[in-house]
Amino acid sequence: MRESDFDVLVAVQAAPSASQRALAEAAGRSLGAVNGALRRLREQGWVEDGRISVTGLRALEPYRVRNAVILAAGLSSRLAPISYEKPKGLLKVRGEVLIERQIRQLKEAGVDDVTLVVGYKKEQFFYLEDLYGVRIVVNEVYAERNNHSSLMAVVERLGNTYVCSSDDYFAINPFSAYEWKAFYAAQYAAGETEEWCMGTGPGRRITSVTVGGADSWYMLGHAYFDQAFSRRFSEVLREEYDRPETKGKLWESLYVDHIGELDMVMRPYEEGAIREFDTLDELREFDDDFLENVDSDIFDNIASVLGCRRDEIRDVYPLKQGLTNLSCHFAVGEGEYVYRHPGVGTEELIDRGSEAAAQAVAKELGLDRTFIFEDEGSGWKLSRFIRGCRTLDADDDEQLGRAMAMARKLHGAGVEVGNAFDFYEESRRYEGLLGGRSSIDIPGYHAMAEGVDRLHRHVEADGGAPCLSHNDFFPLNLLIDPQDSMHLIDWEYAGMSDPASDFGTFVVCAQLAEGRALDALRMYLGQDPSPEELRHHLAFVALAGWCWYLWSLYKESCGESVGEWLHVYYRYAKDYLAKALALYEGGAEALDGGWKGKSR
Repeated sequence: MRESDFDVLVAVQAAPSASQRALAEAAGRSLGAVNGALRRLREQGWVEDGRISVTGLRALEPYRVRNAVILAAGLSSRLAPISYEKPKGLLKVRGEVLIERQIRQLKEAGVDDVTLVVGYKKEQFFYLEDLYGVRIVVNEVYAERNNHSSLMAVVERLGNTYVCSSDDYFAINPFSAYEWKAFYAAQYAAGETEEWCMGTGPGRRITSVTVGGADSWYMLGHAYFDQAFSRRFSEVLREEYDRPETKGKLWESLYVDHIGELDMVMRPYEEGAIREFDTLDELREFDDDFLENVDSDIFDNIASVLGCRRDEIRDVYPLKQGLTNLSCHFAVGEGEYVYRHPGVGTEELIDRGSEAAAQAVAKELGLDRTFIFEDEGSGWKLSRFIRGCRTLDADDDEQLGRAMAMARKLHGAGVEVGNAFDFYEESRRYEGLLGGRSSIDIPGYHAMAEGVDRLHRHVEADGGAPCLSHNDFFPLNLLIDPQDSMHLIDWEYAGMSDPASDFGTFVVCAQLAEGRALDALRMYLGQDPSPEELRHHLAFVALAGWCWYLWSLYKESCGESVGEWLHVYYRYAKDYLAKALALYEGGAEALDGGWKGKSR
């Protein structure tokens, strides 16, 4: 069957006894092409008396769309902070929920078998099973892999299949009961664009795809897989799924990698027929009332604290994404701010009451003038955004001295909070998560662990009262604004700890050399350390390194690479364990000259 015959036959099936002009409009063909197609279709016996025949219906059957897959698993991080509360596909735009509108359009076209692949906030999609009779498939690895993993979750269902995104808005229904062959929807970009631009050959077959281009048709919206495309793509997906380089790839990237063997055409649509909303500003441009109507506690929180209206909130974009905390920038009037949204499960790891209390102390002491408000119950927080800030340079004497003075000021505040933090206890907790000490089969591990136990007993014997400490005290959390003021941010781990904890963290995470670590200690104490002070602070370098080494081993066991930090933490734990034990058990003469002489 010719493609033009297919188009006309589908038009006849949809509108029996329609005029040739009406068929031409429906099929997107000229009157001459329709006239020729009808003649051939009558000769085949597929059209009789202006209607499709039984044999005509049989001829169309291989082209019938069997099902649709809607990808709805992702975080949609660029739509922060709305996406912190619900998946983008569940947003109501111009009075309709995006994914519901799309499901209705599919069913109106005769595609009743619809599968949703969900992941992020998956439970919010479950109601659609009862409302529309869709099938729900959960992608368990959505946070670790790109959208190819959602297709892998339904690879057995790929055939004559629409592949859609839950957040697309189709101004007109783009779906049909029949499709000629595999395609990717496209719109035209006049001028330069950063979208995925397509090059085509005869019959609009896609021959190349580049990220970025000019005056080009680009990928936008849905795709259709026919049986031949699905068969080969499924083979490619299975073959390449477990390769490390595949983990971050879109399914479109796999297609482009094999574009010569995967036959797909470009399906052009007029401008505005398909819309994707990547940012809040794009949504507001399309739907003037979106921000006022959206069900969002986040915008209520911002408006309440800053005393502004929702429609005054602008320039919203994400700053940091992950499965822990999520942060976004926004502006109101002349001010710029950061909204922090607590990640799932952080309530079990973070004492928000202690964090809020520590933040209030930090603000009062002038240690963190970015802080505005934190909700002790849920952990959401507002801070001032520092444009043009830089992080502390630990090689700069003046900056290092200021940082150590800030730590000393915090430790001397005489404030108590309900949370406590202890490197040794934390390391034992991570050891338990790894299956217990006896299950850790790493050469030299047990000797180091025994040394840490001994060191901990020495530290405990030193006595001393715990004080309010930051416990994440290192250069990336020390920001210097354009006016040269220094701010100590991120107080999630704040709690009652040995005052040497912050020194230990700083030395390890700033990767200070021995001489520079001694500089920092002198700056913190305001004098040369006594032998007792020296061994105590060196012990906390070892304990900090050991704790984060165990944390890294646990993360690696969960499949999350921490990169070079695993070795950094190990090295500081090993080296400073030896130094601290030498001071406690062998005296100062057991140390090398680096700690006896001058710094650097």
